[in-house]
Amino acid sequence: MQRRTFFKSAGLAAVSLAGLGSGNLLAKPAKKPNFLFLLIDDLGWKDLGCFGSEFYETPNIDALCGEGIKFTDAYAAAPVCSPTRASIMTGKYPARMDTTDWFGSPQPYKINRHWAVNKPILTAGSKHNMPLDELTVAEALKQNGYSTFFAGKWHLGETADYWPEHQGFDINKGGWRLGGPYGPGKYFVPYGNPRLEDGPEGEHLPDRLADETVKFMKENKDKPFLAYLSFYSVHVPLVTREDLTEKYRKKRAKMGIETKWGKEGEYKARLTQEHAVYAGMVESMDLACGKVLENLKKLGLDENTIVFLMSDNGGCSTADPGPTSNLPLRAGKGWIYEGGIREPMIIKWPGEAEPGKVCKEPVISTDFYPTILEMAGLPARPEQHKDGKSLVPLLKGENMDRGPIFWHYPHYSPQGGSPASAIRENEWKLILWYEDGRKELFNLREDIGEKNNLADKKPEITDRLFNKLLNWFKEVDAEMPQLNPGYKQ
Repeated sequence: MQRRTFFKSAGLAAVSLAGLGSGNLLAKPAKKPNFLFLLIDDLGWKDLGCFGSEFYETPNIDALCGEGIKFTDAYAAAPVCSPTRASIMTGKYPARMDTTDWFGSPQPYKINRHWAVNKPILTAGSKHNMPLDELTVAEALKQNGYSTFFAGKWHLGETADYWPEHQGFDINKGGWRLGGPYGPGKYFVPYGNPRLEDGPEGEHLPDRLADETVKFMKENKDKPFLAYLSFYSVHVPLVTREDLTEKYRKKRAKMGIETKWGKEGEYKARLTQEHAVYAGMVESMDLACGKVLENLKKLGLDENTIVFLMSDNGGCSTADPGPTSNLPLRAGKGWIYEGGIREPMIIKWPGEAEPGKVCKEPVISTDFYPTILEMAGLPARPEQHKDGKSLVPLLKGENMDRGPIFWHYPHYSPQGGSPASAIRENEWKLILWYEDGRKELFNLREDIGEKNNLADKKPEITDRLFNKLLNWFKEVDAEMPQLNPGYKQ
């Protein structure tokens, strides 16, 4: 068995009553909070103004950041989309579910994509449907009286019986098998999407998804809800409104920014944020977020609605077109370096989390599930969200050691990334590369750009983290890659 072979060789509660009222009458139970989850596709760690972008304009999300807690060391469970999306829904690492690559990716022994031809490694297998026997966070809330809504990108099932309406969502607007808006009009009508009927001519997809979300909130304002707005933006194809493109062309010229490229592996890597179309996509996504957040306030729901914002993987900075830069982070989407997995993350919890705070504790996308349950006053489901930790202590300003975080990406990515696994514990991050067994150790507090490999200088730390990684492989029964006997140098 490939897993055994690798390990051998690698030795290398329901809401409580508020209290007693006058006349010894029980007070009315506190109203359950609503949840608004804003998931942005391919948004890089530095693609928001509040995270340091000087070119893209995101005033609505910046305002949200000021009203919530900003997480500087938040991670996606994978450097590509589907595995991370599954981790949010299930509270489990992708390796535990064998969902480690994007759904629709090439499989072992059938590799025929240009980025995975004649490589030293035969990649591990990966399922292309999130298992229906997983109890999603949407199903858990629905079982407890919540109305549930999904809009946008799903990419968690190849066939219709695995789409949102079968995974706990009452309403599905636009979620199906594809990971991008590849229909005739792309980000504009006609969408060619079987779960989103076309609107009027000229309708823009992020704006439409915002409208659908607002409609749902209005119709469910008197009962608790989960509104999960999962943008297709800012994933390719690179298409946006022409007025926004022109705005950023002028801004780029005024700022005098020139496109600069570096290199990551065999791929070129963008070093500047100046792509006018991409900037327009970021702003149109921000405008859509602003519309939803503004309507939350108009409906009088903002003080009882917890808002999450996160991205599913790093910004695309390598390959063609590689429209953004994640600097000072290294690399981007498809890579297990920080640029591929560290994400902008914001949580607004009115009345509980102090606005404007910054949290530097490492956290990961599996943590949303238990966090949401605790916020809703519901019992934990430890057998479901096995790999998540509730972030409530952090949100309330208490100390919390999240513990080590793991990644397993035994695949080649279209963006140039190679099969690898990693562990982060406190400031230390260890990467294991499968092509040559090389280990890289970085102190992320001192070297956020992962430039200085300390594996040989810090052998005790390297060995300790490596052994923890090996033990984790066994715990989750991770599917491992193999050497390719047919590889030709």
